[in-house]
Amino acid sequence: MINNKYDLIIIGAGPGGYVAAIRAGQTGMKTAIIEKEYIGGMCLNWGCIPTKSLLESVKLFKKIKTAGKFGIDGIGDISFNWKNAVKRTKPIVKKLTRGVEFLLNKNGVEIITGSAEVISANIITVNNRTIKTDNIIIATGSKPAVLTPGLDNALQIEEMLLKSEIPQKLAIIGSGAVAVELSQLFKMMDRDVRLFTGTNKLIPCLDKRIEKFIIDKFKKDNIEIIKDYEIKNGNILIDNKPEKFDLIINASLRQAILPPASIDFKLNNGFIYTDDKLQTSISGIYAVGDVNGKNFFAHSASAQGLAVVNQIQGIDNLIDLNKHPINIYTYPEIAQLGKTEDTLKSDDIEFEISEFALSSNGKAMAEGETEGFFRILFEKKYGEVLGVQIVASNATDLISEASAALQIEATVYDVAKTVHAHPTVSEVFMEAGLEAAGEPVHK
Repeated sequence: MINNKYDLIIIGAGPGGYVAAIRAGQTGMKTAIIEKEYIGGMCLNWGCIPTKSLLESVKLFKKIKTAGKFGIDGIGDISFNWKNAVKRTKPIVKKLTRGVEFLLNKNGVEIITGSAEVISANIITVNNRTIKTDNIIIATGSKPAVLTPGLDNALQIEEMLLKSEIPQKLAIIGSGAVAVELSQLFKMMDRDVRLFTGTNKLIPCLDKRIEKFIIDKFKKDNIEIIKDYEIKNGNILIDNKPEKFDLIINASLRQAILPPASIDFKLNNGFIYTDDKLQTSISGIYAVGDVNGKNFFAHSASAQGLAVVNQIQGIDNLIDLNKHPINIYTYPEIAQLGKTEDTLKSDDIEFEISEFALSSNGKAMAEGETEGFFRILFEKKYGEVLGVQIVASNATDLISEASAALQIEATVYDVAKTVHAHPTVSEVFMEAGLEAAGEPVHK
């Protein structure tokens, strides 16, 4: 029996799902969101927010150890308390998830707890309840790929947060932003960390200049990257010899979490295929965020969710993933937007590069954060900004200015003419723009 009728049903309450639900409710659509575990999904509950909170804790720990250089005396032996650092994340998560739930309720979105099954393009079942809907958005996210059978003692990230303490010798298995972030997090806690990766690049989507920076940084910080290894009989083998670790964490590249379905979706490398309007192979069913494999960042999932609601409302809102920033919370932070050197070469676009080092920036020197650089990749003839790459302590915030530049198709001349407050780290934009325009001032 069909006992409900909705304009839109959303499966999954992470950043892609809950943002779409809020917007749909604001437009007057009768909307329900189905979540089997936690409002906010992986990002708010054990991914983006808790891990970034922990990273801020260890960054402060690292900073305090250099307090003497800043003229602060009396700092004795200090240690990092993992249990208390995790404890600090809990009220942050609670406040954010409650805020999301409040906004869903405020905008008339029905929250259904349970596991949904897609029966057809217009019917979903959950908790023995059959629901009819005009449209469906699948926002079920992703999870780390399962490690080779035999290694069953590796923790998932959410399990890591349940540990009362972190032992000394650690193995991080995987690649991508999460693997790199966790490797640095534990190293800054003074742990012995090894990163085992089976890919040629640590973070596949990054420009080769930033990839080189990460590898050099890991060497400098004594984080060993191991590509030649084997998992066998419950052990990690290096040169055919088992290596024992106190803790192993699975940070493998992610795979889609597909909802139970009585219909067959077209897949692309295990992810739900979508067209340029984020519609699946089945009319009226859309997929946003990690589950479609187009992008694995929360802000992109949210943007995709908003775009789909606009599409349903008849507003043409094609998204350009090239304009969605890549943000990595390493130390220093890394951010990238637009084209890379390799993509520009493969597209046969003539381009030039302007790079400015943070070591020449006054605010960076005052903060003691001079490690990093700023790059603009721009079209040779007219100077249009095609890509921006930043390595800096606050790169994930600085990249927003680059987002605006790409959105309005700004040129390096526009960037050069934009006056930035002094002293600020953001001045690197202007400096790189001036150099690209052939008028460098501080270089």
